[in-house]
Amino acid sequence: MGHEILDACCDVEVNHSDEPPSKSEIMQKIKGKDGLLCLLTDTIDQETMDSERKLKVISSLSVGYNHIDVAAATKRGIYVTYTPDVLTEATADFTWTLILAISRRLVEADGYVRQGRWRIAWSPTMLLGSEVHGRTLGIVGLGRIGQAVAKRAKGFNMRILYSDQARARDNVERELSAEYVALDALLRESDFVTIHVPLSETTRNLIDEAKLRIMKQSAYIVNTSRGNVVDEGALTTVLEEKLIAGAATDVWEQEPTPEDNPLLRMNNFIGAPHIASATFQARSKMSELAAMNLVSVLRGEMPPHLVNRDVLNIRPLSSARVI
Repeated sequence: MGHEILDACCDVEVNHSDEPPSKSEIMQKIKGKDGLLCLLTDTIDQETMDSERKLKVISSLSVGYNHIDVAAATKRGIYVTYTPDVLTEATADFTWTLILAISRRLVEADGYVRQGRWRIAWSPTMLLGSEVHGRTLGIVGLGRIGQAVAKRAKGFNMRILYSDQARARDNVERELSAEYVALDALLRESDFVTIHVPLSETTRNLIDEAKLRIMKQSAYIVNTSRGNVVDEGALTTVLEEKLIAGAATDVWEQEPTPEDNPLLRMNNFIGAPHIASATFQARSKMSELAAMNLVSVLRGEMPPHLVNRDVLNIRPLSSARVI
């Protein structure tokens, strides 16, 4: 585990609470520290970094890093690292969990049994859902996770469309049997749309009401990327008006999402509490990689996954060495 790697070479102070520390608590705790290992729930901004000029590395236990002001860190010579790859398969598995659950109304069916509403043994119209096999899957963002989702789709004999800022290499398209199309065409033709893009200024509310209205009335959308990529208000509207068949998400505009979020009242929606990478295997590998990223910088070595390579010009690794 990651804590064993850190304990072997560093003096470590740990936040043992499941509650994320406040900004003031983080600023207090990093006093005199060379490195910070944080989570995606921790906002690390300029003020936080300025509270400890000794800080050399911020290692995030996450694949996303929009909670860190990377430009500010680079300017201050602070290395920013993250943990991609190790959660790819777990997230792809969970994407398919949501695709199958929403299309076959699994959560509804479970409630139907648990709440004592199952009174007739079998009916040809009871809890009808949609088949997945042989349908069209649209993947928005064909990065590591998007490709892993596509590989699983081949087992369902699906037509695979994808949209991205840049087209994938020919060999990737051939291996996945994936067809590159514009986003609007993907939304128009897909029976299932799954989102796998990072959150940035260009992807914030990428899927807004206008985009959702392009989709088939029989189609489903699944999001395991970041909540702000899909406009929640717009999603609520199209689900209420039954302009699409259903939606499932693991990520939200606000986390935890409020109990009065109107999406939670809808039968054609499934929501999960940001658990796509929540397997023993993935989380163990994430903690180990986050620790190795941090320790590598403090040793003056190139970390396995560096976000801001420009920092090498400001603080060369040799000058970062403290252990």
